[in-house]
Amino acid sequence: MRLSPRPAAMTAAALLLAGSLAGCSNSDGDAGNGSGKGAGGGAGAPTSGAAPKSTVNGAHLDNATEALVKGTFDSPLAQGAKVDIAIMGLRVKGALATLTTQMTPHVPGGQRINAYRLNGEHVLGTSLIDPVNLKRYNIVKDSDGKSLSTDDIFINMTNDQATPFYYTFAAPPENVKAIDVQIGSWPTFHDVPVQR
Repeated sequence: MRLSPRPAAMTAAALLLAGSLAGCSNSDGDAGNGSGKGAGGGAGAPTSGAAPKSTVNGAHLDNATEALVKGTFDSPLAQGAKVDIAIMGLRVKGALATLTTQMTPHVPGGQRINAYRLNGEHVLGTSLIDPVNLKRYNIVKDSDGKSLSTDDIFINMTNDQATPFYYTFAAPPENVKAIDVQIGSWPTFHDVPVQR
């Protein structure tokens, strides 16, 4: 069976998109979650100046200096374990949207840490939930069936240090100005602004 060249083009577009991410808006909303830090969201004024660069799976990403929304959640990895999750941006370019996040584990003891283990040994299954068109957007896959996202099992994390994660989706339509983000088994981040 011959594969269509379209997935390869989407992969190339995703890599170009990942390389061109710019600074994001800043806002900390407060919504109820078990730890008292906000998981709600809203748009603020865009940040200015040069943003620090990070590398994820060999791709260079321009990260925002401030999170759009963030929250701290319990993790079943160990007694007292927590994880800070920050949504750094959701940027649309063409037919694709790239979600950039950071996860910071706070795990007692000297355990090996990755996002899979932080989520109770379940894949994160990160998705976008479109409240306007009542759709769920799953991560785009390339022509080899590989998800265009950071691997939540093989990327090891350092305790108390932020690790960047990215996820590529089909872009929501123009009429969608904000979207909900579901990451793992943790509460949903609501009203994350779509940056175009």
